[in-house]
Amino acid sequence: MPEEEVGKISDYFKKIGVAAIEITKGSLSVGDTIHIKGHTTDFTQSVDSMQIEHQSVPTAKAGDSIGIKVKDVVRDSDIVYKVTV
Repeated sequence: MPEEEVGKISDYFKKIGVAAIEITKGSLSVGDTIHIKGHTTDFTQSVDSMQIEHQSVPTAKAGDSIGIKVKDVVRDSDIVYKVTV
């Protein structure tokens, strides 16, 4: 599947299963499919919701820092890719 890098993990909150992602390129929207890949991380999931400063938003662009629920453990500096169809 073709994919493009959109950001990286900046923090992970284990108790609530939420990853903080710095969007570095392009944009990310609710409904997009992302692929998170790192040294020991490698999974794909859909973006069901995202928040900026505890406010739900439909889209995030380069420069934004978002929080999303993730289905597996992620680590700082894991790369986030948006799967393009």
